[in-house]
Amino acid sequence: MAFQDTYRLSVHAVITDEEQRVLQLKATYDGGRWGLPGGALEPGETIHEAIMRECLEELGSRVSVSYMSGMYYHRAYNSHACIFRCELPADAELRLSSEHSEYGYFALDELSPVQRKRVDDCLNFDGQVKSASF
Repeated sequence: MAFQDTYRLSVHAVITDEEQRVLQLKATYDGGRWGLPGGALEPGETIHEAIMRECLEELGSRVSVSYMSGMYYHRAYNSHACIFRCELPADAELRLSSEHSEYGYFALDELSPVQRKRVDDCLNFDGQVKSASF
């Protein structure tokens, strides 16, 4: 990769409910796919600033960030995705942005294979940041 080449970098939050189901949002774009809260970094933004901003924008709530559990490369998008373990405040009332039409909590076995790998690595974090290529 040359110095002038570019690729994308995104951040995504793994948030669970009391039953350890994973929060997913249904997009109003890209065929209405379900995915973790998050999105692309803005120029000059750190990954921590980005995950806080994206969650506030998409969920209408601040989150607390516990750790970054992995960074994964996605060939289809020429993109790296950073995965963070996050928590909503106990009294949070989700207010979705116009980018999403609904939200739901899903068991690990209901997630796509790529999501399942990223979320499983996050929920079973052993102190070592994981990586994989999809």
